Amino acid sequence: MTPPPVPSLPPVTVIGEAVADAFLGTTAPDGSTPLTVHAGGGPANTAVALARLGTPTRFAGRLSKGPLGTLLRERLASSGVDLAASVTSARPATLALARIDENGGASYDFYAEATADWQWTPAELTAALAAEPPSACVHTGSLALALPPGAAAIEAALEHARHTATVCVDPNVRPTLVDVERLRSRLPHWCALADIVRVSADDVELLMPGTGPDEAADRLLAAGAGLAVVTLGGDGALARTRGLDVRVSAPAVDVVDTIGAGDAFTAGLLHRLAADGLLGGRLDGLTAPALRAATEFAAAVAARTCAVAGAQPPYAAEMAHSG
Repeated sequence: MTPPPVPSLPPVTVIGEAVADAFLGTTAPDGSTPLTVHAGGGPANTAVALARLGTPTRFAGRLSKGPLGTLLRERLASSGVDLAASVTSARPATLALARIDENGGASYDFYAEATADWQWTPAELTAALAAEPPSACVHTGSLALALPPGAAAIEAALEHARHTATVCVDPNVRPTLVDVERLRSRLPHWCALADIVRVSADDVELLMPGTGPDEAADRLLAAGAGLAVVTLGGDGALARTRGLDVRVSAPAVDVVDTIGAGDAFTAGLLHRLAADGLLGGRLDGLTAPALRAATEFAAAVAARTCAVAGAQPPYAAEMAHSG
């Protein structure tokens, strides 16, 4: 699916973590197991995908000045992400030890105690969001919106940002690291702050046990979200506002792994909404055709990400040749 040309637009600012993903290899006869380290982290993945698609993108992250922080910074910068809103920290980078199952899914053990990503202060975020030109959209979520002490500062920043920008939230729940009960209690507040909330089927199972995708979308809307998107892996996605209801299929793809697919979906959605001039407020003017086009494009971006190893979202040129 060919991405539309993106006119000169204000940027999307992504707030959140950049994580070093260490993948376990095959154990050698001597008992040693190699690790391959890649740059990851849900918000960082979304920022990379947005920039690769051609959307002007700022990343507001707290990046370690150590070797893993350098790896994370280089991946963002090489993809075209503006790092002027990021903070350099003396604390270590967050590390995730990843295992891939037979279906290409990943499970993680996180080494995140007192690392750089979670230490946001209100002053740091105020400076990050004061960059010119003003952001059309502020996106956040995942661990940065869940872990203290920075989570409260990010929530406060969203309250300020929504006066002039579209707000997008992706909870991206990591139950091994966060208190799921606390996230359930915060979800209505996030919905009240957000114009767009994207949840995966796994998120729904954790945050709203026993709830199907349709009911989950309705509950997000009732809590205040303007647009609720539920991604369903190989079954596609549904996107719903109080007046629109769109369902799309997932493009057929040979899955290598699903790492970063949800992050890429969010990026594809925001990229297409930006190209249609719909970011910068409360999604005024969003129509059923525009919502369908954005959701289909997002699903295509996610599928391309699943077709390669690791969180490697496509560039605009790759999407232009994907049919």
